[in-house]
Amino acid sequence: MRTTENRPRFLNLLQIRMPIGAVASIAHRISGVLLFLILPAAVFLLELSVRSPEGFDQARGILHAPLVQLLGLVLAWALLHHLLAGIRFLLLDLEIGIERKQARVSAWLVNLGAPLLLLLVLGAML
Repeated sequence: MRTTENRPRFLNLLQIRMPIGAVASIAHRISGVLLFLILPAAVFLLELSVRSPEGFDQARGILHAPLVQLLGLVLAWALLHHLLAGIRFLLLDLEIGIERKQARVSAWLVNLGAPLLLLLVLGAML
């Protein structure tokens, strides 16, 4: 018996137009994974910095490396996005902003708010 299947043979996720809520949800998960994965390095740097004055200088040198500073920007975005998206999802759990239009607006606010907040924080630091 022969059956014809109309399933796609190749699925390119970059060509799929996802709703903005899905983008916010996926970015929330990615930011959570990034924050979890950085914990061992953060604990190591904290332990190194409190061990001795030489360890503090060594940790400071590590944090001033250009690649580490770039990673710090990514992690700052991850923290801000995870915070904003978490608040959004908590409000959705409370059935606040659950209507389609409100949910789309809140997703846009989260996705655009995290980079804007990051720029504000960087501007305040400079």
